[in-house]
Amino acid sequence: MYIVGQDVPQDYAEAAKWYRMAAEQGHAGAQFVLGSMYANGQGVPQDYVAAHMWFDLSAARGDEKALAVRDTVAGHMTPSEIAEAQRPA
Repeated sequence: MYIVGQDVPQDYAEAAKWYRMAAEQGHAGAQFVLGSMYANGQGVPQDYVAAHMWFDLSAARGDEKALAVRDTVAGHMTPSEIAEAQRPA
């Protein structure tokens, strides 16, 4: 709702908060959207390491489009940043 302003004012930071809660519970779609928000700096600071991590988690849960987007994000990262994104929490 908050990401598109459906029935509430558009608020990317509020959307990120709710997507993070769902993503942390393993929801692949929320992980993908949160990765997109980090990649684009919407409601959160732009952070390719965080974006890569969320896309990777989403892909591991079966979201096929997350693989392609993760690889696109990786093109903006150094090898050490990619390693950091893939490090277990």
